[in-house]
Amino acid sequence: MNHMEQQNHTAVTHVTEFILLGVTDNPGLKAPLFATFLIIYLVTVIGNLGMILLTHVDSKLHTPMYFFLRHLSITDIGYSTVIGPKMMVNFVVNENTISYNWCATQLATFEIFIISELFILSAMAYDRYVAICKPLFYVVIMAEKVCWVLILIPYLYSTFVSLFLTIKLFTLSFCGSNIISYFYCDCLPLISILCSDTHELELIILIFSGCNLLSSLLIVLVSYMFILVTIFRMNSTDGRYKAFSTCGSHLTVVVVFYGTLLFIYLQPKYSHTFDIDKMASVFYTLVIPMLNPLIYSLRNKEVKGALKRILTNQSKMLT
Repeated sequence: MNHMEQQNHTAVTHVTEFILLGVTDNPGLKAPLFATFLIIYLVTVIGNLGMILLTHVDSKLHTPMYFFLRHLSITDIGYSTVIGPKMMVNFVVNENTISYNWCATQLATFEIFIISELFILSAMAYDRYVAICKPLFYVVIMAEKVCWVLILIPYLYSTFVSLFLTIKLFTLSFCGSNIISYFYCDCLPLISILCSDTHELELIILIFSGCNLLSSLLIVLVSYMFILVTIFRMNSTDGRYKAFSTCGSHLTVVVVFYGTLLFIYLQPKYSHTFDIDKMASVFYTLVIPMLNPLIYSLRNKEVKGALKRILTNQSKMLT
């Protein structure tokens, strides 16, 4: 082993923690951004916990649609909690460090929740397809066991992919540079500070990311294609409106979520910068989890009705 190799080997073994540079290095923006993201995170947690409790407590919401919505809220809380609090530390400390093991844990946990969300949204699209296109067989097709299978498969698959990619990445060598130009431990910023050959890892990440995004999006698009065909064949205007209204909230969430992810992945390579990725990542890791329960509560009569019933019952108990 020559002198240079010895230096690299020493540097690699001494990377025990990383420094997260965060969203901005502008001191004047830190206080307002901290306050903004704190409010966003609190609304996210309260909104999604409220949705979980509401769909669990109210018997009228014990349907497949709200079963999937409950798990969507679980994943929203999951990945926003993995990212949010640690990101906000950047605004109140001079140097935001994260240990080697916690960095790996953050990456793995985030990927589990984000991949699960993709396929939960697909399952919700399939549920809407069955409800509108096969209404007479809805109870049979979307039986409780089927719903659990449609939820457990994404959780198990995302856990496998997440652990595989994280182990693959963290068994490679870091070159002594422990500065991550991002606000959380993500694959691309971590790859940029590896000194090992990353071509195989980059190809694996590209294949998994592409397959996850495109396969889940394909399920959504095919489901909505059949839904639109069925809606346009309806003679009743009221029937069309009712069918559209049952899909409206989910479609809004899908457009916002997939739109953000496609914006990141379909950028031309020459314009692909960490600064642009940061803004898009802030949106889908913190803003979207806040928007999801708001979209479903504001656009959904059943959710508003359930909330009204619970509040009415609570007020009766207090008086």
